Amino acid sequence: MQIQWLRVSLLGLAMVSGAALAAGDPDAGKMQAIVCAACHGQDGATGIDPTYPNLAGQNEAYLYKQLQMIASNERQILLMTGQLIGKTDQNLRDLAAYYASLPGKVGEAAGDDESVALAERIFRGGILEKGVAACSACHAPTGAGNAAAGFPAVNGQPAAYTVAQLTAYREGQRRSDESMGGMMRGVAGGLTDTEIAALADYLQGLH
Repeated sequence: MQIQWLRVSLLGLAMVSGAALAAGDPDAGKMQAIVCAACHGQDGATGIDPTYPNLAGQNEAYLYKQLQMIASNERQILLMTGQLIGKTDQNLRDLAAYYASLPGKVGEAAGDDESVALAERIFRGGILEKGVAACSACHAPTGAGNAAAGFPAVNGQPAAYTVAQLTAYREGQRRSDESMGGMMRGVAGGLTDTEIAALADYLQGLH
């Protein structure tokens, strides 16, 4: 277990020291985002489908990285790939800067006390016997993420979106954590459906 925790810490340090933060123009990004509002809402946090992420307030480095991966088809999201056709690297940086500049949105947890307590234990302490690291180690105690390291904010995301992403990581369908040594797949691989649902609900209301 000590090796797993050390691995998380070293990867975080590597991201902080080695990653260049995306530098974009929010005003230019606002123009680029006009078409995005159809799915993600004018505020970047009112998606037309609960499985769509809230983009508003997400950190710029993470948004840029994901946009880059989707545009190159490294992360396959067919609806998004079509929207990003013809976008330059600067366009992607501007989009990331724009959505990062918007105020984030926080919902409410709907689970019962037992479910919330389970999720809080996992988020803050992990699951030692299954080798699941604490989510807060990378995503901060408030779920606000680590912008310098490019770790995303996970608080305030729709529960359905978080369930879909953690399940995709667990099943190996999402592999956008390659640069972090498969960290998210490693964590999600130890989570049951019940634990994922509890975490997703808890994070929706975390702030």
